Amino acid sequence: MKPYVLLVASVAALGGLLFGYDTGVISGAILFISKDFGLATRLQEFTISIVLLGCIGGAAFAGTLADRIGRRPTLATAGLVFLAGAIVSALAPTEGVLLGGRFIVGIGIGFSSVVAPLYISEVAPANVRGALVSLYQFAITVGILGAYLVDYALSGAGQWRWMLGLALIPSAILLGGMYFMPESPRYLFKTGLAGRAREELGRIYGDSAASAREEASIVEGLQVKSAGFEVFKAPEVRLALVIGVSLAVLQQITGINTVIYYGPRIFQMAGIGSATGSIFAQSLVGGVNCVMTLVAIFLVDRVGRKPLLYAGLVGMFVALAALAISFAYPQLIAGSHGVVALASMMLYVGCFAFSLGPIVWLLISEIFPLPARGLGMSLSTLANWVGNFFVSQFFLTMIDKLGRAPTFWLYAGLCVVTLLFVRAMVPETKQELLEQIHVG
Repeated sequence: MKPYVLLVASVAALGGLLFGYDTGVISGAILFISKDFGLATRLQEFTISIVLLGCIGGAAFAGTLADRIGRRPTLATAGLVFLAGAIVSALAPTEGVLLGGRFIVGIGIGFSSVVAPLYISEVAPANVRGALVSLYQFAITVGILGAYLVDYALSGAGQWRWMLGLALIPSAILLGGMYFMPESPRYLFKTGLAGRAREELGRIYGDSAASAREEASIVEGLQVKSAGFEVFKAPEVRLALVIGVSLAVLQQITGINTVIYYGPRIFQMAGIGSATGSIFAQSLVGGVNCVMTLVAIFLVDRVGRKPLLYAGLVGMFVALAALAISFAYPQLIAGSHGVVALASMMLYVGCFAFSLGPIVWLLISEIFPLPARGLGMSLSTLANWVGNFFVSQFFLTMIDKLGRAPTFWLYAGLCVVTLLFVRAMVPETKQELLEQIHVG
C-alpha cells in the first residue's frame, strides 16, 4: 500500500472518528445531563436519539450532495457541521439548546457516514480496498473508545460540557485536512475531468498498466448514465439496493447501539452501581471494540467478507444469549452478575467489531454501480440511521415492557435472521474491481 493512499484514507476516516466520539460520548454524559436538567426516562431516550434524527437528515442528502459538488467538499462540509454542533452542545444553557446542538452533530455524522466510506472505496486499489474502508470502522471504534475514556476522566466532576465540547478538535482537523486531499478519480471521470482523474490514478497506483486497467473499468461503468431514482429500475441495481438497505438495518437491530448508548445503564442493571464504575466497564468494552476491528482490517482482503460475517454473527448470538440467561436466572450467578454482563458484552462487541461493524459499511460502498453509488449509499445509510433511531429510542421502553431477558433474546434471534440473510443474498466482493462487482 502506498503511503499516499494510506494518508488520504486516514484523513477521510476522521469522519468515522467523529462519528464514534459523538455517538459514544453521550452514554456517559447522559448520566450527568439527566441530573442537571432533571430528565425523565423518555426525555433521556430522546436526548440520546435526537442525534439520530440529524443523522437521518444528513444521510438523506449526503449522496446527492457528493454527486453534485464532489466527495471531498462534502466531507469538508461534514467537518464544519461537526464543529458547529460541538460548540452549541457544550455551551447549551437549556435542554432545548442541547437538543439543537446534538441534532446538528447528527447531520455531520449522517454526512460522514455516507461520504467517508464512499470516498475511501473510490480512492483505494482493489487489493486493499477492504482494509482501507475497514479503517473507517476502526476510526469509529477509536472515537467510541476515546469518548468512553473522556467520560471516565471527567465523570468524577460530572463535566458533561467538556465531554461534548472536545469533539471540536478532530472536527477542525477534518475540516482543514480535507482542503489538501484529492478528489475521487471516479468522480472526476464522471464529471468529465479525465486529465485530473488520470493524474490521481497515477498517484494511487504508481504503475501505468494498473492505472490503465482501472481507468478502463471506470469508463466502462460510466456507460450507464445516472438518472436519479430511475437508475433503480435495472433489476441488478434494485437488488443491490435491497441488499444494502437490509444489511444496514440488520446491523442496527441486532442491538449494537444498545451497548454503545446504554452500556453504563446495562452495567448498573447488572449490579455495577456507581456512574464511574459503569463508565469504566464501558471503557473496557470500547477497548475490545477497537482492538477487534483490527482483525477485520488484516483479514477482510484475505479470507473475504462472508466468512467474517458468519463467525461474528455466531459469536454475537452466543454473547446475547448468555446475557439474556444471566438476567433470566440471576440466582445461577449470584454475586457475579456484573462480571457475566461485562464478559458477554465484551464478546458481543468484539464479534461485531470484526464482522457486521466494518463489513456492512464496506459492502454498501462496493455493491452499487458507479451511476447509482452516491444515491444507493445514501439510501442504505439512511435506513441504517432509521434502524439506529428506533433501537436507541425504545430500548429502555422495551426493558420496561418486555423485561431484560426477553429484550436480549430478541436481539439474539435477529442475529440468526441476519446470518441467514447473508448466506442467501450477500455476494463475496473480495479482490474485485468496483466496476466488476455484480450482485445476484
